[in-house]
Amino acid sequence: MDPSLLREREAFKKKAFATPVVENRKASSKSSSATTSTANASTASSKSSKRPKKESTPQTTRDLYAFGRQSGASSHNFAVLAKIVNWMKQRYLDGDAEALTFDDLLDETNQLDLTPKQKNWLLIEALPNNPKIVITDDQKYAFKPLYPLRDKKSLLRLLDKCDQRGMGGVALEDVQESLPNADRHVKSLADQKKIIIITRPMDKKKVLFYNDSSQDMKVDDEFQKLWRSVAVEGIDEMKIEEYLANQGITSMQDVGLKKTAHVQKRKKAATKRKANFKKLNDHMQDILEDYTDK
Repeated sequence: MDPSLLREREAFKKKAFATPVVENRKASSKSSSATTSTANASTASSKSSKRPKKESTPQTTRDLYAFGRQSGASSHNFAVLAKIVNWMKQRYLDGDAEALTFDDLLDETNQLDLTPKQKNWLLIEALPNNPKIVITDDQKYAFKPLYPLRDKKSLLRLLDKCDQRGMGGVALEDVQESLPNADRHVKSLADQKKIIIITRPMDKKKVLFYNDSSQDMKVDDEFQKLWRSVAVEGIDEMKIEEYLANQGITSMQDVGLKKTAHVQKRKKAATKRKANFKKLNDHMQDILEDYTDK
């Protein structure tokens, strides 16, 4: 073979090995695929971060109520419960306090299309744990008011009890939720001056107090004028006591019970013990001998 051809052949091989076109394309394709996969992964992670996290299922009834205001299904459950409680409350205020079965509650509130899961939630958690619902012994449901009031006499007894125990008054809104025709009864008692209605300045809510007529006392008008004419602002008890002393009036003192000191009994003298010793041993006078003086 011609040597020049061999040299050209060797030069071609060297040039081909120096510039591996096929290998470079494969590497670039791999790098591009790796870059694409990295971009896809970052996009997926960003999408996953933007997606809202799945809310955990609440366990307690209070969590169910809070969860019901956020999610769609639980909010529907909360609306079902609220409809039942509000209907029972209005029914109680209308004068009907008879307990009803669970099926009667759903029938009266037009909620017969509930799912078995919703019914189970009402029976097991919502109704038994609701403070406005009471379950009777025969598994019926009734409205539970804050105060067991039936008429204005029971309201007057409640206010009298609060007054005697120093508990103050009762909010009008609590009475309106517990007593049928509460406004009419409150107006009747107020007209008879058996109760006093006070409006709190902080929240403008009305509070009912018992008006104890036995504590009423007629005070002479002249004495009232004298009482109001004396200004006692900025005067402490010491100055008042000093003024009374100067006028020859004795003020009442805080006199407590005196504690008597416990007096311990003295021990008997040794001579008495000695005499008793001799007295108890009279039958041995001839045998025993006294060595005290010696």
